[in-house]
Amino acid sequence: MTDTPTPAPKPGKVRVPADDLRAFAAALLEKGGLSPEHAATTADVFVWAARRGVESHGVARVPAYLDLLAEGVANATPDLKVESTTPAAAVIDADRAPGPVALTAAADEAVERARAFGIASVGVRRTVHTGAIGYYVSRIADQGLVGLGLVAGMPNMGYTGVKGAAVATSPLAIAVPAAGHAPFLLDMATATIALGRIRQARADGTPLPENAAATENGTPTTDPSLAVMPLPLGGAKGSGMSLAFELLTSVLVGAPILASFHSADPAGRRHRQNALLIAVDPAAFGGSAEKFTGAVDTTLDTLKGLPVAEGASGVYYPGERSAAVAAERGANGVPVAPKVWRELTRAADKFGITPPDAA
Repeated sequence: MTDTPTPAPKPGKVRVPADDLRAFAAALLEKGGLSPEHAATTADVFVWAARRGVESHGVARVPAYLDLLAEGVANATPDLKVESTTPAAAVIDADRAPGPVALTAAADEAVERARAFGIASVGVRRTVHTGAIGYYVSRIADQGLVGLGLVAGMPNMGYTGVKGAAVATSPLAIAVPAAGHAPFLLDMATATIALGRIRQARADGTPLPENAAATENGTPTTDPSLAVMPLPLGGAKGSGMSLAFELLTSVLVGAPILASFHSADPAGRRHRQNALLIAVDPAAFGGSAEKFTGAVDTTLDTLKGLPVAEGASGVYYPGERSAAVAAERGANGVPVAPKVWRELTRAADKFGITPPDAA
């Protein structure tokens, strides 16, 4: 793959070696109540995201997870149960486990079953904030399989024709292994912009893009002080995708979110998420895994060899640039924003943990 230049950290950011940051996050989460194994798993997901430049799902999430654990929203000692009536499909009842715990287990379960049966789907019921779903499909791709992931959560996004928030900014992720390239990794939400982008624009006082966000009653606005929710990507297309993901996750695993959220039952507003992970073994389609990844390389090489449009810096496939960022940050440390570092060190002081050295 062709590495692209990585922007220098913003002034004030500190850099922490990835392994040290992972151990630090795990120590904090363990103090928050998670078992050593679950704390390490959750920290791994956060640092994976931070290394790839996905700050919204990186170590900035540690303080929020500590709050979820302290408030009992997330279960620190979940009893995960695998339910299955067919070899190629299963459901994991997460018992309100943090998403990284539940979805990592689901990814591994999907890989094991796909190895035996060519394809496998594993649903996750009753988890709490799934984190960066690109991590889980990448975990599947690291085993030479194709990974697909869908998530449904609490309604926080508009739906075409509806007044107010109706559906969730449900994400989709697909990872495809390659031979000589970084894996193809598409990780996207069904919203035009993230909620975090709205909050940042409000703090900065900068206008939002047209048709990206809406007021409480669903009216599109570019004023960040009035915007409370994102609008779906591509209008009715993003709306339809989000609804489809609710049907293929929540409804499929017997834990509907949308219907109960919009009902009169107060419990319908209780935070929870559901997911579906699918693993596909390329060898099940008649060829070898090596032949498949070789053809993936050829496809990516062909794309990257196409003429570059005027004004473009190059031709890139999904996952290529974030893989380059991950490599750079793996070598030089992970940048952590001052506010996040203060929150982490404040939690460390509370728990009697010594933070790692930061440059």
